[in-house]
Amino acid sequence: MLTEQRYQIILDLLKEKKSVTATELKEILDTSESTVRRDITALHKAGKLIKVFGGAVALEDEGTVSAYEPTVEQKSELYVKEKRKIAQYAAELIEEEDFIYLDAGTTTGYMIDALGYTNAVFVTNAVSHAQRLAAKGIKVFLIGGELKSSTEAVIGAQAMKNLQEYHFTKGFFGANGITKAEGFTTPDANEALVKQTAIERCKNRYILADHSKFGCISSVTFSAFVNAKILTDGCPAEYQELDCVIGVEERNLI
Repeated sequence: MLTEQRYQIILDLLKEKKSVTATELKEILDTSESTVRRDITALHKAGKLIKVFGGAVALEDEGTVSAYEPTVEQKSELYVKEKRKIAQYAAELIEEEDFIYLDAGTTTGYMIDALGYTNAVFVTNAVSHAQRLAAKGIKVFLIGGELKSSTEAVIGAQAMKNLQEYHFTKGFFGANGITKAEGFTTPDANEALVKQTAIERCKNRYILADHSKFGCISSVTFSAFVNAKILTDGCPAEYQELDCVIGVEERNLI
């Protein structure tokens, strides 16, 4: 069983039962106790559950505000297949004459893997994104400012000032939480301000979010729900009929 499949089974069980023991998970997943402990630890670090002695308990009910922010390394362990599929769909939206803003984040980073050479020009606040785009021979500008170590994003007043000079045809953004009422949210106020500045400079705006982001609220809203289209692998029923939500599974992309 793939790691992502085990993660999803654990989270589904917690949603149903609110708590689960390591022994139960060992039997259900048909794996070793050490693997179960590693899975629980990884999901705890990513803010998906609460690790307790002998097992795990669910987070508080959907809609609870969370200020927790996992690192890039922690986020990279979760929903890899789903993120790649979302990123593939997003990359196919880029046209030759586009002027693109590419937000920091793991899912936006996977877009770079899906890109061939293009004449589109990119601006990003992620050092690693800029390096990888340049390595592909793609023209890219890295905005200046303070480098935030946990998310590897450039933030601060200088970054916002740089962004105010640009007019993007398309922008691709990550989010920690999505709800209709609170919109698109992220834990850090400084990073939220950069996202807000950038999204306002984009003609077409896309939020790249796997299914786990729906119903979650982080500390700071950077854009209202109606301001962008959401590219996702899946979402709760109450979101499925909305025009702004695009399910990438429909395309069956690899």
